[in-house]
Amino acid sequence: MTARIDALQALVGSPRDGALLRFALGSALLEAGRHAEAVSALRAAVTFDPGYSAAWKLLGKAHQGAGEPVQAAEAWREGIAAASARGDTQAQKEMQVFLRRLARDAAGNQSS
Repeated sequence: MTARIDALQALVGSPRDGALLRFALGSALLEAGRHAEAVSALRAAVTFDPGYSAAWKLLGKAHQGAGEPVQAAEAWREGIAAASARGDTQAQKEMQVFLRRLARDAAGNQSS
């Protein structure tokens, strides 16, 4: 996993840099449990392409993994809007489920 991350990081800033590279890097970092770094890479992916719903979805997951539920919800709301604009109903539905779970978990934590 580290070799893959290193190879992707080596391409950052090169002519091949862009939304897809940053998405791949963010995904690899997320799989490695490196949430804060994943947030940074995925934030760059959606900066390159604000309509990249898959990147928004993973950005929310990275924020959630980093213990940032408010930012996770914001990312998923942005992702739902992006997915809706592109007609990506599957990603839209997935992020809506993530938002509902996040809200349910937050409500459960408040009643404890």
